[in-house]
Amino acid sequence: MSAVVEKRLTSCLIYAILLHRLDARRFRGGVEQRSRATGSRIWVVSSVCRSDVFSGIIGLPLTNGAIDGMGETKPVRQGEEIDIERLSAYLEGELVTHGPIEIEQFPGGSSNLTYLVRIVPERPAAAGEASEPCADPAGFGTQEFVLRRPPFGNTVKTAHDMRREFDVLSKLAAVYAPAPKPLLFCGDASVIGSEFYLMERRHGLIIRGRMPGTYGESAEARALAKAKHDLETSEDFRLDVCRSFIENLAGLHGLDYSAAGLETLGRIEGYNRRQIEGWTKRYFAAKTHDWDALEKTIVWLNANIPTESGASLIHNDYKFDNVMLDPADLTRVTAVLDWEMVTVGDPLMDLGTTLGYWMSGDAGDEMLSMPFNPRVLMENITRQQLVDMYSESLGRAVPDMLFYYVFGTFKIAVIAQQIYARYVRGFTGDARFAGFDKFVAALGCIANGALKRGTI
Repeated sequence: MSAVVEKRLTSCLIYAILLHRLDARRFRGGVEQRSRATGSRIWVVSSVCRSDVFSGIIGLPLTNGAIDGMGETKPVRQGEEIDIERLSAYLEGELVTHGPIEIEQFPGGSSNLTYLVRIVPERPAAAGEASEPCADPAGFGTQEFVLRRPPFGNTVKTAHDMRREFDVLSKLAAVYAPAPKPLLFCGDASVIGSEFYLMERRHGLIIRGRMPGTYGESAEARALAKAKHDLETSEDFRLDVCRSFIENLAGLHGLDYSAAGLETLGRIEGYNRRQIEGWTKRYFAAKTHDWDALEKTIVWLNANIPTESGASLIHNDYKFDNVMLDPADLTRVTAVLDWEMVTVGDPLMDLGTTLGYWMSGDAGDEMLSMPFNPRVLMENITRQQLVDMYSESLGRAVPDMLFYYVFGTFKIAVIAQQIYARYVRGFTGDARFAGFDKFVAALGCIANGALKRGTI
């Protein structure tokens, strides 16, 4: 190790320790008290990274993975209900809607909350009769919208800025077909307890995790069964689906963001350093455990920040779990979802996040089954193949992706840590997040393992 690199590593380590000490004082002053109030405890443990600890380390009650449609909604989770009467009154005034509304929740996602709002039409009343809901009378079709709001207990408005997300989508939808069109923004927190916006509902399949074995006899079920069969039996089809997925990301990166009016979204100069330093601070602010492997990764990242490779519009959370596909043709993207972190930045940092979600066999069974991407694709297509597809789409070579992949894995770990901290502190009772500490540990080991190998 050169003296310069050693000096930079030492400086980063000192910075990380000092930052952790400052945050630890904050934790002792308030977080632990809140945790005791909710009956939760914070354990400080050491992480151990061996190939045999990945199997069985997660056990998260998130989902077994699925290939499903955007129609898969569920009753609203306890503690995340929306006041139907207030929302109905508001929408009636803003959208000139008529008829009762129904609210269900899209169960996926772990940050901003997403709901289906269905406005059921009323049958026009005859003289002397009261109107009543009906299935779908001529000229009075049921309307469906998607509602997005921040998570309950959110204290950092900039982290879940609905106004920003609405404004960005309003411009992006005009130039990028997969972006859903937003329809209405409400900044009045008295309506549902926070600001929110409505957007159009898109339909399609979201493929992720481990695929179930049976689907039923409906047309949609048959489409799901065929998709599963094709993905499991055809290498060419798997490559085509992944190629379309990556080409769509490259297409986003190739947009003229200035012409779309999105040039004020971010500042490219120093973007990579701001990302590394920002996510480092977020990790220590949300820290609940000592994760040696992850913190060694933080030191390496801070010491190896590259200059920006270019400037593009970037999604920052691009994975199959956020992409909807045409049931009749899985190589056609019908929607890209969850735009809360979109900005102008280095496109390779965006690709790195996508690679971070792409687990390989040595990550263990549970990590491969996490609902980020279809397991059948991750088991058969490597991260390097995705990089090659991206390079082919651009028509030029891309630099070594080790830094960007490690950053992406680190960033995902920090997001998981922030979510886990919200759970520990009692801001959410969603039991899906109770095991996220194990998820953080596994990601730290994966990132540090890549550094030891020197490859993605």
